[in-house]
Amino acid sequence: MNTNFIRLPLAALALCAASVTVHAEEAAAPAYTVSANVGLFSQYIFRGISYTQENPAVQGGFDLAHESGAYLGVWGTNVSDLALSNATGEIDVYGGFAKTVDDWTFDVGFLQFIFPGGKLDLAGGGTETLNTLELNAAVTWKFIQLKYSYAVTDYFGFSKKSFGADSDGSDYIELNANYEFMPSWIANVHVGHQKVKNYDDYDFTDWKVGVTKNFEGGWQAAVAYVDTNADKNFYTICDNGIRCKDTGDSKWLIYVKRTF
Repeated sequence: MNTNFIRLPLAALALCAASVTVHAEEAAAPAYTVSANVGLFSQYIFRGISYTQENPAVQGGFDLAHESGAYLGVWGTNVSDLALSNATGEIDVYGGFAKTVDDWTFDVGFLQFIFPGGKLDLAGGGTETLNTLELNAAVTWKFIQLKYSYAVTDYFGFSKKSFGADSDGSDYIELNANYEFMPSWIANVHVGHQKVKNYDDYDFTDWKVGVTKNFEGGWQAAVAYVDTNADKNFYTICDNGIRCKDTGDSKWLIYVKRTF
């Protein structure tokens, strides 16, 4: 019997199997993914309030995600030092864990707001920081999300030292819908309510209606109409008492950004 006739096919099969194994390993998804984003915005709006006095903002960040569902990120923007007292910008550090089961996604995490230079000057001397830490939880069904955020520190400088009472325990609840009504076209609807503990005059509800368009190459553009019922007596910011802006009034948001 010619044993070479047997060995050659077996060797070829072994080589093919090895090749398949190598390609399978190359095709395996990485355990970690890293992405970045940068965008130009007509203004910086946070929960319906303009923190750039309706002036443009450049924003961007980095995200790290693990296949387990854990994630961590950092994001930054310019702000108005009038809307956020003495702040030169805002840096957010966030993280958490998200798990998807069928059409449902469950997400728990934290969000640390950092305002470099941001502080309130106290009448009796000294300062109070604006930095705030929130914990949050969200549940999403298909394109609808319900999210709750809870401040475990004083909220944006509202404290016993600055205004007479602490504000830890302030919270924000929001309902979001992002529906793709045509390929790459997404309708955005949002409503939320901010409660500042022990400072009821600063409570408000905000809402937004807009549309987002996704393009190839990670590009995205959007336009939205935003409004709140925030009391203008408490959310109007003046520049030396001359130029005043109601940061909670109705406004348009337009932006273009890219994700890498």
